[in-house]
Amino acid sequence: MGNINCVEKKIERIVKRSLVPEDPIHAKNTLEWLLKLEPHVDNALKIAALGHDIERAIEKRKVRREDYREYDEFKKAHALNSARILMEIMEECKVRKELIEDVFYLVSHHEAGGNRRADILKDADSVSFFHINLPYYFKRNSVEETRKRCLWGYRRLPDKFKRVVAEFCYQNKEVELLVRSCINGSE
Repeated sequence: MGNINCVEKKIERIVKRSLVPEDPIHAKNTLEWLLKLEPHVDNALKIAALGHDIERAIEKRKVRREDYREYDEFKKAHALNSARILMEIMEECKVRKELIEDVFYLVSHHEAGGNRRADILKDADSVSFFHINLPYYFKRNSVEETRKRCLWGYRRLPDKFKRVVAEFCYQNKEVELLVRSCINGSE
């Protein structure tokens, strides 16, 4: 169990230094949503939830949106980069190879899903985006960019989690109206 603890501590230290202010909260919140959606998950999913966006916290290795024409290409590169960084951390912590491979698969597929476990991680990440990240995202981006990101995130959710997101309320009325228009326009 000490090796898992080593991985978690390294993830937390790196994510805490992120220039994206919501990253530390989002990492923990994604794990919380993961446990709400699937209470009995294994260590691979827990590590994947905590570290799925780790590459955003390492400026010199960060994938940049402007380097990709398509948003889905950017998201795929982001996921793969985070998976590689987590693999390095787990190797440093001397985690067994099977767990490293499992986490690598989960994180490299956390944006698109692909199997039941990767889908659970994708859903937890998506719900957490609306729960935690969206107000911060709105502050950094235009209304139109935020609308596109909302629609992208909302459309990829299963109906049962769309209902969860529909229950969220936002202090910023502009964000609230934007989310409501995305929900109503997407259905």
